[in-house]
Amino acid sequence: MTTETLQDTAQDDVLAQAETWLNAGDKVALATVVRTWGSSPRPIGSQLAINADGRFAGSVSGGCIEGAVITEALETMEDGKPRRLEFGVSDAMAWEVGLACGGEIEVFVEKLDA
Repeated sequence: MTTETLQDTAQDDVLAQAETWLNAGDKVALATVVRTWGSSPRPIGSQLAINADGRFAGSVSGGCIEGAVITEALETMEDGKPRRLEFGVSDAMAWEVGLACGGEIEVFVEKLDA
């Protein structure tokens, strides 16, 4: 997986990158922060665009859970099923993926079509 990223970019830049990948014929998924509780590294509406090669643009957590979200996004691109992911400090997976900020975050992952 390539870690090409446009971290801390505007949402418009993330969507523009997703559109560029779609126009090039790539499969693309979009992850969006839809809910947060407590201390969250990124606000609601933050987005991460991912292509089938594992390249990504944007951020949903400042790096804490991006790897897990990318893995789920790759599966979404293959089966077309959207996913709702929850990560939190009390969740064993959150510690595994690195969300130790004390907050919780919910991310919606969907496949984009041209």
